[in-house]
Amino acid sequence: MKLLHISDTHGQHRRLTDLPEADIIVHSGDLSIVGTDNEILDFLEWFVGLPYKYKIFVGGNHDHGLHHAKIDGLPENCYHLSNSGVTIEGVKFYGVPLFMEDIEDGNFDDNLRKIPTDTDILITHQPPYEILDYSGAVNCGDRILLDVVLKIKPKFHLFGHIHGSYGIEKNNHTTFVNSALLDEHYEMANGGVLLEISGKTKTTPFALTPTQENVVARAKSVNEKFVKRNESKK
Repeated sequence: MKLLHISDTHGQHRRLTDLPEADIIVHSGDLSIVGTDNEILDFLEWFVGLPYKYKIFVGGNHDHGLHHAKIDGLPENCYHLSNSGVTIEGVKFYGVPLFMEDIEDGNFDDNLRKIPTDTDILITHQPPYEILDYSGAVNCGDRILLDVVLKIKPKFHLFGHIHGSYGIEKNNHTTFVNSALLDEHYEMANGGVLLEISGKTKTTPFALTPTQENVVARAKSVNEKFVKRNESKK
């Protein structure tokens, strides 16, 4: 199967044209700017209408409207993973969203530790620590997530969040993919990543989008909280 991975579209999803063919499309969160119901509904209308056999998305720190959301009426081939999983043609997907409310009350750490050990493809918004997580001269990934991923060894770990660390890294067991489409100035400068489940990868370019300066400050604040959190866990 072919899988198209995108992330961090921040309300610019309708500007994505000529998406490549694939069997599955995965969005790793920050589908909106401030997470209003209207933003999320507009994304869902677009997302469910895409011509892919299966569609999966998780929430990011900008998608406040998805926190504890129960979305009714999604097609059977569209999955909102929120600390939950789905098996598609024998491949086990599991998704963990990133909400500051969960971080502040301690649930985020617990959710990470509950990721099933037999996960084939892990989908998060947050990157693991020191893997495609570099922003503003610091690493903004999560240490617990890194420990979990190194332990369970999924075939793929798909995420976004850190716009300046778009790319692919591999170790002996896992291919890590940061598919944040927007750069650090919130201009859509990167392409999605097309994956063969067999492990081959290539990038696909997309159109450009205007700068969203008002979102940069929010993202910076979230990253600063993760830096402080990581320091406290050393």
